[in-house]
Amino acid sequence: MKNIILTGGGTAGHVTPNIALLPGLKERDYEVSYIGSYDGIEKKLIEEFGIPYYGISSGKLRRYFDLKNFTDPLKVIKGYSEAVKLMKQLKPDVLFSKGGFVTVPVVLAAKKCKVPIIIHESDMTPGLANRICTPAATKVCCNFPETLGHLPHGKAVLTGSPIRKELLQGNRQDAIDFCEFPEDRQTIMIIGGSMGAAAINKAVRDILPELLKDFNVVHICGKGKTEPDLNGLPGYAQFEYIKKELSDIFALSDLVISRAGANSICELLSLKKPNILIPLSRAASRGDQILNAHSFERQGFSAVLEEESLTSETLLSKIQEVYASRDSYIAKMSTGSQADPIHKILDLIEECAGK
Repeated sequence: MKNIILTGGGTAGHVTPNIALLPGLKERDYEVSYIGSYDGIEKKLIEEFGIPYYGISSGKLRRYFDLKNFTDPLKVIKGYSEAVKLMKQLKPDVLFSKGGFVTVPVVLAAKKCKVPIIIHESDMTPGLANRICTPAATKVCCNFPETLGHLPHGKAVLTGSPIRKELLQGNRQDAIDFCEFPEDRQTIMIIGGSMGAAAINKAVRDILPELLKDFNVVHICGKGKTEPDLNGLPGYAQFEYIKKELSDIFALSDLVISRAGANSICELLSLKKPNILIPLSRAASRGDQILNAHSFERQGFSAVLEEESLTSETLLSKIQEVYASRDSYIAKMSTGSQADPIHKILDLIEECAGK
């Protein structure tokens, strides 16, 4: 049996891809341990799977002035010392790092202990933590062809992002029953992220009479953003959020309208769902969703409607356009280099662990 350490934390997006690898690692007879921060979100998420969890000291690396810049380096140094002890104790054959600042001392400790290192970068351009870690890495996985140009030649591998197995196992009939939909219609799913999106919600509601002529509509609006007057409207189901039933809703959906976070769009790619991406505007973000969305558009995986151009008319037109071309989107997603991320990453892990 080989040993692997997984690391990543700070946000759920730095943890869920690690979780997606767990069944495959078990099938390949790996003993898995996890290193994260003392009390980060990763601790709760990982412990639910019964994986041994080891907390270390962690500090954020900032590119702006903050008084914590004087104390956090000491936390990172302490974390490095703790990670070196764990490497010697656990004796891993390989380390897989999903990113976040907690991974910096873990990766550097693995390098010191001569443990092969695989890093995964979700965004188009590597974040600060992964840029620090890349020189120590054996391989760096990424989601976008454009990212290859930002990484050292010979290390970069276009894999896509691992998606939880259960997300691929939804049941259409369960979703029909849950939403109380007629069975003989196609379904559009709208999901605006965990907080919802007021502009998307408004545009969708403005065109509901037109959409409901031909489609069922599942509308995940965000907390506090449902519209009580629309409850009970035939063919329309609105929710603040969906957790347990999400895989069933995906299975039912024939077209998805979504934000363009890296993990979200990789889920759509793995599920092969024709989609319209409405990325967060530059006014509300650093612009990474816009880069993500246009990369997927160039690859033929998605259509893009930027929020500045979003109206009820442009949204309806884009829906009609994408739905008419849905088979070509599915074909592109089925043959892309990111079509089977879990097996590609597991094969890289096997390759590096054997060194």
